[in-house]
Amino acid sequence: MSNIDELSVNAIRVLSADAIQKAKSGHPGLPLGAAPMAYELWAKHMNHNPANPEWKNRDRFVLSGGHGSMLLYSLLHLFGYGNLSIEDVKNFRQLDSLTPGHPEYGHTVGIEATTGPLGQGMAMAVGMAMAEAHLAAVFNKEGFDVVDHYTYVLGGDGCMMEGISSESFSLAGTLGLGKLIVFYDSNNISIEGSTDIAFTENVVEKFKAFGFQTIEVSDGTDLEAIGKAIEEAKADKSRPSLIKVNTLIGHGCPAKQGKASAHGEPLGEENVAALKENIKWPCKGDFEVPQEVYDHYKELAAQGAKAEEAWNKLFDEYCAKYPEMKEKWDNYYNGYDMSDLFNSDEYWDKGDKPEATRNISGAVLNMIKKSMPNLIGGSADLAPSNKTNMKDAGDFSKNDYSGSNLHFGVREQAMAAISNGIALHGGLKIFVATFFVFSDYTKPMVRLTSIMGLPVTYVFTHDSIGVGEDGPTHEPIEQLAAFRALPNFTIFRPCDRLETAAAWMYAVQSKKTPTGLVLTRQNLPQMPGSSKDALKGGYIIDDSSKAEPDAIIIASGSEVSLAVDAKAKLAQDGIDVRVVSMPSMDLFDAQPQEYKDAVLPKSVRKRVAIEALSDFGWYKYVGLDGAVMAMKGFGASGPANLLFEKFGFTVDNVVKTVKSIM
Repeated sequence: MSNIDELSVNAIRVLSADAIQKAKSGHPGLPLGAAPMAYELWAKHMNHNPANPEWKNRDRFVLSGGHGSMLLYSLLHLFGYGNLSIEDVKNFRQLDSLTPGHPEYGHTVGIEATTGPLGQGMAMAVGMAMAEAHLAAVFNKEGFDVVDHYTYVLGGDGCMMEGISSESFSLAGTLGLGKLIVFYDSNNISIEGSTDIAFTENVVEKFKAFGFQTIEVSDGTDLEAIGKAIEEAKADKSRPSLIKVNTLIGHGCPAKQGKASAHGEPLGEENVAALKENIKWPCKGDFEVPQEVYDHYKELAAQGAKAEEAWNKLFDEYCAKYPEMKEKWDNYYNGYDMSDLFNSDEYWDKGDKPEATRNISGAVLNMIKKSMPNLIGGSADLAPSNKTNMKDAGDFSKNDYSGSNLHFGVREQAMAAISNGIALHGGLKIFVATFFVFSDYTKPMVRLTSIMGLPVTYVFTHDSIGVGEDGPTHEPIEQLAAFRALPNFTIFRPCDRLETAAAWMYAVQSKKTPTGLVLTRQNLPQMPGSSKDALKGGYIIDDSSKAEPDAIIIASGSEVSLAVDAKAKLAQDGIDVRVVSMPSMDLFDAQPQEYKDAVLPKSVRKRVAIEALSDFGWYKYVGLDGAVMAMKGFGASGPANLLFEKFGFTVDNVVKTVKSIM
């Protein structure tokens, strides 16, 4: 290791230790141990340009062990990303700083993904590698590899313990994602002590079974060995690679290295001083870095700029030779004009036959795909049931990455996180699908989708006790309330074809908000009063003849037709009610107060809400004078029509409930 390399590695360590000590909070162990591999990668092997963090063909780097965020902030500062200053480093973990406790996408320049929950970064990296493979298959021409970059991800024992990592890497190996390189920071320490107390599997052998090339570096401080491992990984184009780097957690701190106490607490002032003395750090003050180190990183950044310049020249030649591909490139990355489709009568045609909203969704999806070629997605082994197969779009597979239909296998957790990675990569519009009850497997990943503001579309079918014979384990009850409680997530439960079309239109045009479509297994009638006002979240689908109705019935999805039928029967008894369809509470709540008051007048306090799921969230609309007809427990196994009757979702019971509050 040259003197400047050693100083550059130690600069990462010192900045990390000082920032964590000043904050009196953080995780020094990973930055101290992983600094050499991170430096070797960023300085000598990774194509990136700090002056243009959005360069389309840059290599991606994801820190899956997000608790080690100071490793990443030190790199970004030293390389000059976004002018991340030494003051920003000093404000680590402070309110409104650019250096929060875990890396936050969109908050700090150079952060490719929000990472915190262990394992999710691993899965998002798989998604990025899938996106690269697909875009390369779509755009590259002989002599013009305009999409040609690697995805690197770094994590430790905790990431390897999480099941989502195994799900994701199993798929990555199956797909032969040769541009995916995983760094395993193996230090055999977790919060509770030695990993031997809970984690003794042979990770390398497991990755071989996944279909990975595996490489081991015995000494995590050996830059030459790390560099050779990276080049060996890049040379294998047919398999993803695991580079296991054996490190010492808290390396360089005499009292802490190799111990669990180095993981998640500041070293202490005396130990920081001992660290600096032990590594022969030339500066005495806190946050001091020799100018020669900054100069060295500046030279490295300039090399990255030259790499982009070479690509820009290649891309200009490509566009001159293939102008039609330039137009396609712009559409992929900037979005297609969907106005012709969304203004067409065909798109909004209701039809006249009862149909399950999952079937309608499948038809609408295929219409959208024709106008949006960069739409890509798939299901967790449920495409025939979710109706998410795109016709004539091909399958994304090891033998052909150009296909748009993704097959995730029975891996809902990996699917959701991979979709985040695809969205983060750019250039593609992603949707994924599963049964609504299995959305529980996706929830932590969907939460990150919302935090990052990624416009992923989640298709959730088999949405209530209408699942029927499969019984309580497959009948969602509380799931819809959970998604409604999620900030920056729009959920739709449409009642017919028109509302389903509106939901899809909203989803694919969303820029920074993910969308969930909650769809039925059973057939629903096409509602005469449904309209594009579904895009307002709630609207009058069947109004009272009175200026002020006697009562209001509010419903979503399959229960809207039940509400309309009950209205007709109530009219026979002289009770004139308004029926409001509420496909999306999220969008309704975002409307101007004037509109909300017009739909749900404050003067009409007699209200009944109907939904064959949990009642949680409905009382904000019905108040103390109203009633909610909902599930109070779990479902049962039997034909769907009998279940709706068993649990009280009948016209007669709606009529009875309305009368009970009059």
